[in-house]
Amino acid sequence: MNSPLFRKLTPFICFLGALIFIWWFFVRPNQSLINPSAEPRAVTARGDLASDEKNTIELFQSVSPSVVYITSIELRRNLFSLNIYEIPKGTGSGFIWDNEGRIVTNYHVIEDANKVQVTLADNTTWKAVLVGASADKDIAVLKIAAPAKILKPIPVGESANLLVGQKVFAIGNPFGLDQTITAGIVSALGREIKSANGMTIHDVIQTDAAINPGNSGGPLLDSAGRLIGVNTAIYSPDGVNAGIGFAVPVDEVNRVVTEIIKHGRLIRPGLGISVANERLVSRLGVEGVLIVQVESGSSAEKAGLRGVKRVGGELVLGDVIVGVNGKPIKNLDDLRQELDRYHVGDEVTLKVIREGEEFQVKVTLDAVG
Repeated sequence: MNSPLFRKLTPFICFLGALIFIWWFFVRPNQSLINPSAEPRAVTARGDLASDEKNTIELFQSVSPSVVYITSIELRRNLFSLNIYEIPKGTGSGFIWDNEGRIVTNYHVIEDANKVQVTLADNTTWKAVLVGASADKDIAVLKIAAPAKILKPIPVGESANLLVGQKVFAIGNPFGLDQTITAGIVSALGREIKSANGMTIHDVIQTDAAINPGNSGGPLLDSAGRLIGVNTAIYSPDGVNAGIGFAVPVDEVNRVVTEIIKHGRLIRPGLGISVANERLVSRLGVEGVLIVQVESGSSAEKAGLRGVKRVGGELVLGDVIVGVNGKPIKNLDDLRQELDRYHVGDEVTLKVIREGEEFQVKVTLDAVG
């Protein structure tokens, strides 16, 4: 037993014995527990779905064909070959607006993209062209050449009569996972958020329905499956849903989209003036909107408003708008918000400060882009 061959085989025999021991006591099925005649457990009847579950299922099946997946594409030049190639720049959601192939999404989803592709619910992909956009409202309208028979426009609702606490649903493509539905409630109304160009969007809907990157531009729906808002932003330190999402209200979306389809851009009531930026106004210690230049032929010129001018080598400040129809105006955001309440051709009364003197002047609103 002390032969050289036995001594060489001893470690292998010990290892093999250890494996057999482990298998026998720990891996080998317990024969006493095995029943070859076992059958699958009987399925317990579930019963009917709850009414709210049925509603959610019907809503998703009805509206999801209206929701699209948007890919923005950027063109890059190869450093070595100088050839142009395409890379995905970002993704988002959108929805079908009408049978003519118009798609609504957020402006920031397609901002600075060289090309945009739209993937429908049937997984067909279409090249999109930009109809027009409003950075102030974070709304963009695209158009695809898909046939009307495969397009299902989203039902449009209203937002003026929304109530805090009512149920809402979001459908979109969070993290690229297409056709995802989340549910929540209207958490608050009348919120304010900043648009892509830094302007304030007013009367925004706040919801706790999960909205994550990729949901931007997708629809926020009421329990009837109607569009009540466009999901546009989330409040989160790390970019992931924290239970606070925001949507541009559909009443504003409907107005903006209609203007973009008609004119290629948002036509809004204005005065025909150029104004100083807020940093300069703050440095000058002025509260209000400082007019820098009055456009020739504008309603502001007809009303006698003045911009900044040079007199005898000295710079004389222009008029400062501090009120519209009795509402105080502290900055350009205030002025835009107040003028948006009116229509082109309406007459408003401005409170103006000129060289320390306050006066009022009536101005008929112009159409501005």
